Amino acid sequence: MNRRLDPADSLDFFPTPPWATRALLTHVIPDAIGMCWEPAAGEGHMAEVLREHFERVHASDIHDYGRGYAVGSFAGRTDVPQAPARCPVVPDWIITNPPFNGAVDFALRARGEARRGVALLVRLNWAEGERRYTRLFRDTPPSTIAQFVERVAMVKGRWEPDASTMTAYAWFVWDRTCTPNTTIFKFIPPGCRQRLTRPDDVEKFSARVATEKETTP
Repeated sequence: MNRRLDPADSLDFFPTPPWATRALLTHVIPDAIGMCWEPAAGEGHMAEVLREHFERVHASDIHDYGRGYAVGSFAGRTDVPQAPARCPVVPDWIITNPPFNGAVDFALRARGEARRGVALLVRLNWAEGERRYTRLFRDTPPSTIAQFVERVAMVKGRWEPDASTMTAYAWFVWDRTCTPNTTIFKFIPPGCRQRLTRPDDVEKFSARVATEKETTP
């Protein structure tokens, strides 16, 4: 259930439901302020929600999805022609839904660049694995692992509000203001999907899905 059988050169574009980002900002890091960088922005499903909360948001991606975001490789890919992604100023936070196979590289670079913290939306089983533990968690464990009680359904290439999934997701957060080498596990409570979905989300973020459905013979 947890495997994504994509080709090696896949962009691994699984848009984040808007409510899942609002859940992070509401229940996990409500006091996050300043400048935020979203380095795997895709079509803006997370970046535009971050703009609701932060004073300034810089969005970039390895691929140009036509949203006017900066184009550059943040981490984990050496087989693409894009120059490394850069942020115009030092960000207070780096928040993203990284490609699964490059998530450790994202975490390592982000922790070195963010002034205060990093938040990555990943599958819960990302906590497993000796190699990942050795490279990342042993010396720099997250300050918080926030597990969604509800399932966060993601579909490759688009956001489908009514999609379902068997995969469990969590926010892994590194916050420099928290006690070092101490990880807090917490639950993101049920009801977020309904409570944090806004009436205009479908119009803003799932227009592509509507267009595809309308043009399907």
